[in-house]
Amino acid sequence: MADLHENYLDWLRDAHAMEEQAETMLKGMAKRLEHYPVLEARIKQHINETIEQQRLVESVIKRYDSSSSTFKDVAGKVAAMGQAMGGMFASDEVVKGAISGYVFENLEIASYTSLIATAKAVGDTEGQRIFEQILEQEKAMATWLLENLPDVTQQFLARSKAPHTDAKR
Repeated sequence: MADLHENYLDWLRDAHAMEEQAETMLKGMAKRLEHYPVLEARIKQHINETIEQQRLVESVIKRYDSSSSTFKDVAGKVAAMGQAMGGMFASDEVVKGAISGYVFENLEIASYTSLIATAKAVGDTEGQRIFEQILEQEKAMATWLLENLPDVTQQFLARSKAPHTDAKR
């Protein structure tokens, strides 16, 4: 039976893998958004936040003299690459990508909410502070995606009606 600290470390590794997956997914999406500059700019901003989040989660893992799970990191990247590659063939890739991004942000929100509670339980005030900071960034990105989804959808619909226009990206 896993104790509190083992669960905490396992969930920290999960968070690191999740951020690796997010980076891969976001970079894949950003490459294909040339006709959606506002979405592209926000995705690129969040890529930078995600890279910093990885570093912050890694710093908590290192304080507990443990390392991130290479298997989980690789598995997350492979899953994200598969998702990005699958979207390349969808005619409505930009809309589905924005929806998937919103769903993924909510997964991250739930994960960091749980990590905050666990950090409190183990007395890791520095980890709690880090996860609260990350949680705010994830909430901001989810809110932005939700608020901008109608515009992205409308842009896609307008582009898809125009002759000789690539609406997909």
